Amino acid sequence: MSNRRKDHLGASSSEPLPVIIIGNGPSGICLSYLLSGYTPYVRPDAVHPHPLLQRKLSEAPGVSIMDQDLDYLSEGLEGRCQSPVALLFDTLLRPDTDFGGSVESILTWRQQKERAIPHLVLGRNPPGGAWHSIEGSMVTLSQGEWMGLPDLQVKDWMCKKRRGLRNSRATAGDIAHYYRDYVIRKGLSHNFVSSATVTAVEWGTPEPSSPGARDPSPLFQVSGFVAAEDQSQQPFSLRTRNVVLATGTSDSPARLGVPGEGLPFVHHDLSALEAATRAGTVSPSSDPVLIIGAGLSAADAVLYARHYGVPVIHAFRRPVDDPGLVFNQLPKMLYPEYHKVHQMMRERSILSPSPYEGYRSLPEHQLLLLKEDRQAVFRDPQGLQKVFGVALVLLLIGSHPDLSFLPGAGADLAVDPDQPLSAKRNPVDVDPFTYQSIHQEGLYAMGPLAGDNFVRFVQGGALAVASSLLRKEARKPP
Repeated sequence: MSNRRKDHLGASSSEPLPVIIIGNGPSGICLSYLLSGYTPYVRPDAVHPHPLLQRKLSEAPGVSIMDQDLDYLSEGLEGRCQSPVALLFDTLLRPDTDFGGSVESILTWRQQKERAIPHLVLGRNPPGGAWHSIEGSMVTLSQGEWMGLPDLQVKDWMCKKRRGLRNSRATAGDIAHYYRDYVIRKGLSHNFVSSATVTAVEWGTPEPSSPGARDPSPLFQVSGFVAAEDQSQQPFSLRTRNVVLATGTSDSPARLGVPGEGLPFVHHDLSALEAATRAGTVSPSSDPVLIIGAGLSAADAVLYARHYGVPVIHAFRRPVDDPGLVFNQLPKMLYPEYHKVHQMMRERSILSPSPYEGYRSLPEHQLLLLKEDRQAVFRDPQGLQKVFGVALVLLLIGSHPDLSFLPGAGADLAVDPDQPLSAKRNPVDVDPFTYQSIHQEGLYAMGPLAGDNFVRFVQGGALAVASSLLRKEARKPP
C-alpha cells in the first residue's frame, strides 16, 4: 500500500474525501478513470453513423461529453440495454458494433488534471474485483472487445501480451490481468486500496450551514479494515461526501435452504471443484460431483468437470426447453461449448442411453435433502424420490448483492423495498441520468446493482456518476 493511501486510511482530517467507491471491478475502475481527469471529447473529424446523435453532437463542438446534457444526447437510442446513458456511452465507444460494423470510437481522451476529483476505490480483491475469483481458463460470455475499458482496447492489449481471442472471446484470466494492468497503465494505482473490506456505511441528517458556506449535504462514515499479508487487520474509518456502490452481485451466493446445505462437502462456487480436483478428492474414479443449476455458472462447472474426466450428476428444476433458460437465448455459433452442455442436458437424462458417459442429467428435479453420508435425495417430476451418492455438491443457482454494510442491508434502496434486492429483478432505485439513489442524496449505485449486468454497459453508469459529481464540484463555493 502506498504512503498516500495509508495517509488516507489513517486520516482524521476535518475535511472529508469528496468520493469513496466501494468495489474495484470494471465499474469502479472506469469511474476512477473518469474522476482522475480523463475527459472524453468527440474527435473533430469523427462522424457518428447514427444521424440524430451526430446532429446533437455537432451542436456542441469542443464540449466534453461529461459537460453535455446526457438526457438529451441519449434520447432516441435503442440497443441491448435499458439504461439510456449506458446505450449512449456504448454507441460513442463502439458506434455500430451491434450491426457487425467496425467504426472506431468517435471519442478522444484528454487528461485534464484540473478536473480530477480526489477519491478512493476500496476492494477486497486486486483491481478487477470478482474477475480474480473466476477460474482463469473460463471463456467470457461477452465478446472480448466488449470487456474493454475506455482508451485501451482489449485486442491491442492482448496483442502486446502475445495473447489471442478465442472465437472472438477472451479467458477470464486474461480479462482479470487486463483490468489490473489498466489501473497501472492509466496511473490510477494511488486511488486503489486492495484487501479492503467495508463493514459499515452510515449517514446522518446534514447540519444547517453557516452563512456563505456550501449547501448542506449528508456526510457518510465509511468503516472497515484492510487485511495485511500476515492476516492482521488495519481498521479504518473515513468521512466522505459521496459514496458509490460498485460491488457487483457475486458476493452472496443464492441458497436453496434445504436440510444439509451447510455440510462441509456442499459448496456454492466453482473454486471448490477446482480445489477438490487438485487435491484428488474428486477424480474419474470417485463418486459423481452433483451440480445444481441451469445457468452459465453451472455449465462452466460441467465443462470443468468433463475436462478432468470427473463424473457429473446435473440437476435443475426447469424443463430443458424452457425459453427462459439462458442456453435458449445464446447464438450457437458464438457459444458452441454452452450449447454442447445444453445438448447434454437434453439427451442424457438419467434413464436414456447416450454417448455422454460420466454425465447424467436430472431435468425438473427438486433437491429435498443432503445427508451426512453424502447422499442426495431428490423428487422427480412424477413426485417420486431418488437417492444418489455424491463426492461433492455445487449449488450454482445465482447470487445476490451483499450490502450488509448498509443500514437495513440496503433493502430500502431497491425499486421495490418489500422484495429482495436483485440485479435482474429489483435493482437499486437510481436516477437514470446520474445514478444517484432516489432515496439518499450522495449515495450512488452502478453496475449490476443498478441493473447494468454486462461490462460493456457498466461504463455508461460511470459516465453518469462522474458527470453528476463534476457538477457538484462546480457548485462548490470558492
